[in-house]
Amino acid sequence: MTHRTTFALDGTTANRLRRLSSLWQVSQAEVVRRSLEQAEKQAEVHKPDPVAMLRRLHESGGGLECAKAEAYLAEVYEDRKHWRST
Repeated sequence: MTHRTTFALDGTTANRLRRLSSLWQVSQAEVVRRSLEQAEKQAEVHKPDPVAMLRRLHESGGGLECAKAEAYLAEVYEDRKHWRST
């Protein structure tokens, strides 16, 4: 099924679309389809993995020292108590 879509492009982008269409010898719609497919593939490749990032942080010894983390949590706890009482 074909979905017709209308969107506005600035002059530079419209010219780039026409140039690629001519260069690739395909329709402008095909240029958009190919470009979206490529962008989606790149987004998947560069999608951050939070678990892997956390593991790297722990393996590198990075992060807060325990005492600093405890002090920060105590400060947040106290701030929340005052916030709730107002």
